[in-house]
Amino acid sequence: METNPIKILIADDEPDIIEIISFHLMKSGFEVITAKDGAEAIEKAQEYTPDCIILDVMMPKRNGFEVCEYLRSNKQFDKTLIVLLTALNDEASHIKGLELGGDDFVNKPISPKVLVSRISALFRRIQPASSDKKIIQIKDLIIDASQYNTNLNGTLHILAKKEFELLYLLAAQAGRVFLRNEILSQVWGNDVIVGDRTIDVHVRKIRVKLGIDCITTVKGVGYKFDY
Repeated sequence: METNPIKILIADDEPDIIEIISFHLMKSGFEVITAKDGAEAIEKAQEYTPDCIILDVMMPKRNGFEVCEYLRSNKQFDKTLIVLLTALNDEASHIKGLELGGDDFVNKPISPKVLVSRISALFRRIQPASSDKKIIQIKDLIIDASQYNTNLNGTLHILAKKEFELLYLLAAQAGRVFLRNEILSQVWGNDVIVGDRTIDVHVRKIRVKLGIDCITTVKGVGYKFDY
């Protein structure tokens, strides 16, 4: 049985960048949709519901941060990966993108092969890998890996993909302290390069969204699920 190709939306105001990224993605078997600015990116996203959206941070009409924030507020894109392209190589920009729900950052100038490799790595790690269990229940918190649902005391809470995978990893072995490098490897993978602040940002967002302090920071070591 044939499976539908993974759909990727590329939004960038530079035609040359769209052309070269599209070529390499299609060569790797992805289906490609394109947009020339932020407003069109939202329109195309709503029309096609892509599996992954690549957003240029500095594009016109609506920049990549604004588009990312809009998409993450819409349940239609709960399972959509978002990759941000940026020439802003400062820590504050990267943290902002992660806090808005971005799954990865790729700096310009772009290496198309590296970009394709990183997107492929994100999809390879789309399922939590820490346990054979699909549903974890701890007190009134239910974490369902088959649906990417997190339910606390009867209320559904929407987490971005990496936030969910991080929570699932820790909760599957509650009480165990995971080293930072171990978390990065199991959630983001060795093929994806992310900064040290990435875990901190995702842990903070999980705490805020669930409204409970279920992840304990073990200073100088890592994190553990404690609820």
